[in-house]
Amino acid sequence: MLKLDFKNSIFLLCKSFFVSLTLSLFIYLDYFHISIPFLDTILALIGIYYLFIFSKKELFFTGFFTSIFWFWWVGYSFVFYDVAYLIPLAIVGIGVIYGLIFLLIGLFDCLIYRLFAIVFLSFIEPFGFNWFKLQLIFINSYFEASYLQFGIVVSIVALFVYLIQQNRLNITAFITLVFVLCIIAYTNQNLKTNIPKPPLKIYSYNTHIPQELKWNKLYQQTIINDNFIAINKAIKQGYDIIILPETAFSVILDQETKLLSKLKQLSRQIVIITGALSLKDNMIYNSTYLIDNTKVQIANKVVLVPFGEAVPLPKLLRDFINNQFYNGAKDYQTAKKPTTFVIKNIKFRNAICYEITTNKIYQNLDTSYIIAISNNAWFVPSI
Repeated sequence: MLKLDFKNSIFLLCKSFFVSLTLSLFIYLDYFHISIPFLDTILALIGIYYLFIFSKKELFFTGFFTSIFWFWWVGYSFVFYDVAYLIPLAIVGIGVIYGLIFLLIGLFDCLIYRLFAIVFLSFIEPFGFNWFKLQLIFINSYFEASYLQFGIVVSIVALFVYLIQQNRLNITAFITLVFVLCIIAYTNQNLKTNIPKPPLKIYSYNTHIPQELKWNKLYQQTIINDNFIAINKAIKQGYDIIILPETAFSVILDQETKLLSKLKQLSRQIVIITGALSLKDNMIYNSTYLIDNTKVQIANKVVLVPFGEAVPLPKLLRDFINNQFYNGAKDYQTAKKPTTFVIKNIKFRNAICYEITTNKIYQNLDTSYIIAISNNAWFVPSI
């Protein structure tokens, strides 16, 4: 009996692992520059199908493995706080959280309930972390990764499951469902629109600075010098705008009078957009600086990274975590609303790193263009 239970448990884990692969391979195919829309589409449909028929245990472990495939890299930043020993705990902890979220799909043995649970899975954001969007499995498929289309396709899969359960899935019904999916896919290809690029010559400067050197004061002048070399290069090549990464200048830039003055002078020849910290009312902000013809506009970050820039917990717990794991550092402050820059009469919404993926940055959007800057050195190498 014990041997049988062991075999059943291994089989259960293998099934869950397989389905988590179908829900995750799109990430790795894209990472290795493998583009096979048909494969992405089939894998996505298989994954959704099993979410409808799996037991609670199978759903828990599917969520556990899926979240690890998606987010195993999140704990990387612990290395820079000298708490690398917490990385395995972070991986398992995230796995358990999403395992429990997936388990909710099987809370009731009702097809309609599961349909709504799967569709609304993307709206569950533990601690404000919103990077698990199940519709992303369609990102490189024949379907759109939109809430609406995800809901439509999941509904078709639900109908497919219902017909199987009722022993009513004949060849005609099967062909009809496939035909509907093909119509949706065909319509997507014909409805895609391309937004024209802004009529400006823009230079995007990418750096490759290891995170352990980013805030090292001994390396700070080297970073500053490299930034100025890039700006002057862009000027010589006739660019209208240069965009530097998040915290490209690893200083509180509005407090560095000489440095800011040099940037102002160069801004007579080119518009400079750069990331740096800023200080206001004794509070630190992660900011984007627009320096245009000697004028400076600062856009502060609106949405902070959970547990990276702010601890989304009550003050007592927040202070404890900051003191224990972040050397007493305080949370960054945030702006109340996103900023839209106007550059040569063209509007650009500002976004810094994590917030580009949040809904808040798109509220009251008055332009087709967003300038997103980021520092991904925290998570190198990773997906």
